Amino acid sequence: MLSLDDAQKRAEQLVETARRIGSDAADAIYICDASTQVQMRLGLLEDVERSEGEEIGLRVFAGKRSATVSSSDMSDEALNRLAERALAMAREAPEDQYAGLAPEELLLRKKAPNLELAAKDEPDPQALKERALVAEEAARGVMGVTNSEGAGASAGRSHIALATSHGFAGSYAATSHGCYASVLAGEGSGMQRDYASHSVRHLSDLEGAESIGLRAGQRAVARLNPVKIESGQMPVIFDPRIGSSLIGHLIGGIVGSAITRKSSFLLESLGKSIFPEDITIIDDPHRLRGLRSRPFDGEGLPTRRNALIEEGVLTGWLLDSASARQLGLQPTGHAARGTGGSPGASATNVHMEPGSMAPGDLMADVKRGIYVTELIGMGVNMVTGDYSRGASGFLIENGATGPAVAEITIAGNLKDMFASLSAANDLEFRHGINVPTLRVDGMTVASG
Repeated sequence: MLSLDDAQKRAEQLVETARRIGSDAADAIYICDASTQVQMRLGLLEDVERSEGEEIGLRVFAGKRSATVSSSDMSDEALNRLAERALAMAREAPEDQYAGLAPEELLLRKKAPNLELAAKDEPDPQALKERALVAEEAARGVMGVTNSEGAGASAGRSHIALATSHGFAGSYAATSHGCYASVLAGEGSGMQRDYASHSVRHLSDLEGAESIGLRAGQRAVARLNPVKIESGQMPVIFDPRIGSSLIGHLIGGIVGSAITRKSSFLLESLGKSIFPEDITIIDDPHRLRGLRSRPFDGEGLPTRRNALIEEGVLTGWLLDSASARQLGLQPTGHAARGTGGSPGASATNVHMEPGSMAPGDLMADVKRGIYVTELIGMGVNMVTGDYSRGASGFLIENGATGPAVAEITIAGNLKDMFASLSAANDLEFRHGINVPTLRVDGMTVASG
């Protein structure tokens, strides 16, 4: 793994090479990921994996024609050949009137913020093994757990460097630590599985392995003996660990590519109320130690905190430079990319501001409904907003959760779901997208 300084220099040198041989403009991104993972099952070591991979991607422009190539060979000779191949490919590519680097006047010029994304500790395989073992033992120790799919612990480090021919050069490092457990409860055809996990940037922020394992075991046992329910329309409560998927659909509907292709159910919703006025959704790339934090975007533009939804109103699109040009707008600092293609757009750390009611109060008036803890399948039409997914969870009767339910389908339309959504006050920051417990009224629930 190259140091951050060397990675940045390598990206800058590659851009200089591309310009020297005739490219009108160019940018290069270097990405290196190194990780160690340990998996345990039934108290025995099942797998130890150490991986490290580095790659550099070069995008060159010949007028309005462009091409992107990548290489894992960092030698000067290989990178020279890479630049020559990229330019030759670009000269044969079709013209794209929206292609180009980010506007020069918008580039990040000041020092990038320190977001505390990288810790100094090195992964210790023995410590990872112990963490995974503790998690699995805790899960298997829950009464009713009968088997294990395993537990694991991981640690990793990434280096990212970006350089452009019009004046940007920057780099940053990020570390990761994780732990999970997945177990089975019950016997025969009545067996149920569930899991628990946690991922952080700094080891000191990682939830204890025993706590993770206990939660996995308790979740699996709670799902035993599911009951059949009658189909009908009813409120659906989304557990925070899966409620974030609703915000994922929102994000998918406001990225630049969906808008330029006119393939979004939110195409006509800009500046309109699509959630109740007490709902605000924040995108915050500067969250300290955030799982999706970044000091600059994939084109060298500064990132900033902003509201995607403010008091229920959709405030704007998530735009990279190409989609912004096509729409006649400015890029928003949401460009994201790998080494193998042009930038797209994505959100960073997203959260929904908490509501005022406790989760119990949110369901207190529900005579009959569903508390969903797992979603299955991808039955969402992003053009129309039609939503239909397999689910499991618990029956709600007279304001309280009751027996488990499984093999059900919940259906609606995302626009209607957003409009009727309400949020509890139990927001926690554990994922890239974080929401409190959510309630959506009037969904169609069908038994499998």
